[in-house]
This record gives sequence, structure tokens and C-alpha cells, in this order.
Amino acid sequence: MADFISKIDSNWTLFLDRDGVINKRIFGGYIKNWQEFEFLQGVPEAMAMFSKLFKRIIVVTNQQGVGKGIMLKTTVEEIHNQLIGSVNQAGGRIDAIYYCPELANAKGNCRKPGTIMAEMAKSDFPEIDFSKSLMVGDTASDILFGKNAGMKTVLHHSDESVEIDADLKIESLLELAEKINSRT
Repeated sequence: MADFISKIDSNWTLFLDRDGVINKRIFGGYIKNWQEFEFLQGVPEAMAMFSKLFKRIIVVTNQQGVGKGIMLKTTVEEIHNQLIGSVNQAGGRIDAIYYCPELANAKGNCRKPGTIMAEMAKSDFPEIDFSKSLMVGDTASDILFGKNAGMKTVLHHSDESVEIDADLKIESLLELAEKINSRT
């Protein structure tokens, strides 16, 4: 088990990617409404466990479908409001969701692997310490985001091959929650 797991306490922050970590990812496409949003197995239970383990739980997600004109910002925000409500109903919580609607080729964009969304979270929650933060993602840009911000990184299994060095690799959020919960 990764050595940082034993150091996690109630002062730590959990950063999570959305598509491919919390919900099923549509490869080459976008979640355009709540009806297309499908939790990955065990996520509601994991979120309830994380809520007892972490001071803050933050979702950071690239959503360039907005920049492409495929969906509106209000649609993304409606999906996120539903997500927060569903997690709350399962006994968990999400403290904030930050998303980047800009195109990948936009100059100075806020997308991962850049750290603008991490800086926004720190601005809203000044107690966040990136050295006591964990980033869970399923892509290289997620892991680089965590590394660029000075966080521990966890690579979530994906149907897409991802070759990047992370501090820990997991099959599911529930696996991670159980590892943290069962540490001695």
C-alpha cells in the first residue's frame, strides 16, 4: 500500500476528476444531460466514506463541450447540482465543483493539467494544503494536474490505456475508500 495512505487524516483534501472516476465516461463524447450521467459502481458508497475521512472533497473537470457549443454552462451546472444532490442523498458530500469550459487550444485556458482549478479551490477554501491533498483521475492530464499542484496522485482504472506514473493505482473509488478506511 502507498505510504501516504497511512498519513491521511481529517485535514486532507480529496480532489476528484468527474468523467471516468465518478461517472461512466463517454469516449469521444460528452455527458449532455443528467439522463446520460451514470455513476460508476460503488461511487455513492465511496463518497459517503470519503465524507468521514476528508476535510474537503473537490471535483475538478475539463468540460470543453461548452467551448465547442455542444452544451451550455447552465446545463453543466444543472448536472453538477444533480450530482451534489445524489451524493448528499447517499450520505456523502461534495464541497465544490470546478470545471473548465474552454477549448484545449485556447490560450491560457484553465484546463488540467494546468493548476488554475486547484488555485480556485484554495482561494475558496484557504485551509487546503496541496501537500495534504490527493488527486484521483483516469487520464494523464489528471495525474499531471495533481503533480503540478504538489498533490499525491491516484490513477483510476480506465478502458483507455494510460501510461503515467502515479503514487497509487486503483480499480474504483470504493477500493480507495476501503484502503483509507482500513489503514492501521
